[in-house]
Amino acid sequence: MTKLTGQFRNTVWDPILIISQIIAVQSIFYLTLGVWLITLDFIVGASRSLDHIFKYQEIHGRDGVGKLIIISYLLNSLTGAVSLWCLVQRTKLCLDFSATAHILHLALCWIYNGYFPTTISWWLLNIISAGIMCICGELLCMRTELKAIPLTSTPKVGL
Repeated sequence: MTKLTGQFRNTVWDPILIISQIIAVQSIFYLTLGVWLITLDFIVGASRSLDHIFKYQEIHGRDGVGKLIIISYLLNSLTGAVSLWCLVQRTKLCLDFSATAHILHLALCWIYNGYFPTTISWWLLNIISAGIMCICGELLCMRTELKAIPLTSTPKVGL
């Protein structure tokens, strides 16, 4: 006899799936950030460097390159939301995965620079980016989860 739990979707603890999703979301995070930076660098004519991704001091609004990096991060948060929609597909997990992506980014930036970030612009940009990624990902996942389930179907022949 089966016990009814009252949940719409059964969740199973699957660490392999979760780790795979984290790796996929993080990979897409850096791949698309790189694509946005290269595209905008090409348009503006700026030089390309890993410093644009990992160095705290590069994020500022004083010149065109700093503004370009800020725009790239914000555009990347939108593509990150799409990756949450495609890979995670659960509204209630979007906050977890967007926070994980940005916490791992913090750790990698810390390793790259050799010290903890102290610039307010870096913190603001990453908090805003994580928020946009989470909220837009939740909206996309919610639209998919709330699609109408057809109640009428054509009768099956030969049953």
